[in-house]
Amino acid sequence: MTRRPGRTACQGPNSHEVVCVMFDMTWTGRVRFGAGVSAQVGELLRSLGAERVVVVTDENMERLGTADRICAHLEAAEVHFCVFAGVEPEPSVETTDAVAELAREHDCQAVVGLGGGSCMDVAKAVSVLITNQGSAAAYQGQGLVKVPGVPKIMIPTTAGTGSEVTSTAVLSRKGDGFKGSISDDRLRPDYSLLDPELTFTMPPKVTASTGMDALVHALEGYTSRQASPFSDLFAREALTRIGKWLRIATWNGKDLEARSEMLLASFYAGVALANAGVGACHALAYPLGGSFGVGHGCCNALMLPYVVRYNVPARSDRYAQAAAWLGLGTEGWPDREAALACAEGLEDLVEDLSLPRKLSALKAGIEEKHFDALAEVALGMADFLENNPRPLDKKACIA
Repeated sequence: MTRRPGRTACQGPNSHEVVCVMFDMTWTGRVRFGAGVSAQVGELLRSLGAERVVVVTDENMERLGTADRICAHLEAAEVHFCVFAGVEPEPSVETTDAVAELAREHDCQAVVGLGGGSCMDVAKAVSVLITNQGSAAAYQGQGLVKVPGVPKIMIPTTAGTGSEVTSTAVLSRKGDGFKGSISDDRLRPDYSLLDPELTFTMPPKVTASTGMDALVHALEGYTSRQASPFSDLFAREALTRIGKWLRIATWNGKDLEARSEMLLASFYAGVALANAGVGACHALAYPLGGSFGVGHGCCNALMLPYVVRYNVPARSDRYAQAAAWLGLGTEGWPDREAALACAEGLEDLVEDLSLPRKLSALKAGIEEKHFDALAEVALGMADFLENNPRPLDKKACIA
């Protein structure tokens, strides 16, 4: 995890005391961006010394032919492979364990994650399970991985999760519905291949929900208590691009410029997330996914305007700046007015993307009787809530 930024007294040039911000920066492995870069996967695996790999993906990538496209590049590089195409939208510990067993049986020396965040999270977890004993459940927590994993290459086909740049793998347990992360620097990818051509296959709903996921990463990273000048740079670039291009990418999915800008925005938001963390929006979204199987991006999009409005009293300055970056035309407004306009603008964006704005619209069977239990799970996301600019108690979570 990133160390919480702090402030310390430094001696200025005129021998008076000034305040300096202290922070750590984390980074992923090598990143290659551009149309067609996914074709390099075979040669990169060879450079990593891997001759046998497991490709972790889902049935959509198999059905659309994207998995075959990547496997053809592996064949051309004479890399032997096995394919697991059964990753579910909210990936489970049980599925991850099954993939790891397959990889061990084939003596795989590397892992390729192909797809959205679910596929990449499972792939990152499998890379360390190949070399560590036991179930993925044993490593859900902070820094519990003892032995480095095998090399891993991530190839995102959605623009939103940022999993290609983070050191976490979010997994649910089928037995009790618990949803938690394996969080360890050993999960960081060796290479990430960002090929916007692979995102053409996303339908509008997936484009919208994953794009909102990226927006939440950037906005929560920017307003996090762990935000730093480094993470702010990436949050700004992500929010500026998302505000301009998300609607276009959603409703005109063959626009290469829009797809490229959104994939780049997702990456930038992932860097902000990896360095500053996320807040209450994620804490409230996780139990909806873990208990009711609702897609993570949809949960985040639904919760975000409400969380922003709740947080405005604590960081109106930052939400005002975010409103400007999102292109809401609030430059020169008082901070509080601009910050509240940010919440309203996000509501308009969610509506324009045809995403749910209320729990009832999810049609997942969520009722008021569930709120108490959902709030308890959200309060258990201590790391997220500690990042949030305004404290939340149970009453606030339920509200």
